[in-house]
Amino acid sequence: MSYSILLVEDEKWVRTALRKVIGKLDLPLFIVHEASNGLEASDWLKSNEASLVLTDIRMPVMDGLALLKDIKSNGYPTDVILVSGHDDFAYAQQALREGVIDYLLKPVEAEELTRCISAWIKRKEQSAPKGSSAADIIPEEMSAVEQVLYYLETKRLYDITSAEAAKFVHLNPSYFSKLFKQTTGMTFTDYVTSVRMKEAARLLEHTSLRITEIGERLGFMDTAYFSNTFKKILGHTPSDYRKRFVKEPK
Repeated sequence: MSYSILLVEDEKWVRTALRKVIGKLDLPLFIVHEASNGLEASDWLKSNEASLVLTDIRMPVMDGLALLKDIKSNGYPTDVILVSGHDDFAYAQQALREGVIDYLLKPVEAEELTRCISAWIKRKEQSAPKGSSAADIIPEEMSAVEQVLYYLETKRLYDITSAEAAKFVHLNPSYFSKLFKQTTGMTFTDYVTSVRMKEAARLLEHTSLRITEIGERLGFMDTAYFSNTFKKILGHTPSDYRKRFVKEPK
């Protein structure tokens, strides 16, 4: 069984570093989504799930402790590990009172993260009903590629890489890439991009979100790049698409 991680950190370079560390761990993990503050994470959790939230404590808008309280009050089925750059025992005490499963200090070392998450996985597996597995969620008859497609479509895993997807279904990354292209006729990256653009079209049609906001939700920090990618796949820029296909209310 693989476990999904929601990574919450306001500094992009720290998120990148953590993503790389997690990607190198010999554990059944994949990053399902990234958020730059607690409010973004809370908003995402309203319609998505993650097995584990790895979050910084000190962030603008909503900090890690507030996010932890929000997760507990809403009963989201996820556990939380807090990360801080400050060796502040008062924060640790408060976090433990609120139900955090562990508290790590920056810079997070691979060895310490492995210890922490391995212990968490062991507790999860010991507490799980006998015979439970990923098959409880995904029909057994689904192939490895079908499992990944299922999660891409239902869980909106826009940030997942081919290597993370391969780890999710326990396949060699190179073999998974070849198998995915044979099955879908597209590379994994191209397929994920097409899924992201379909979601962008849906948001353009059914929400009043600004184009910049839609791009950011789908992992595009550069609006121009988002617009060019959208046009390449759908034949129109996001603004033209909204003008052409979204009817104004009477």
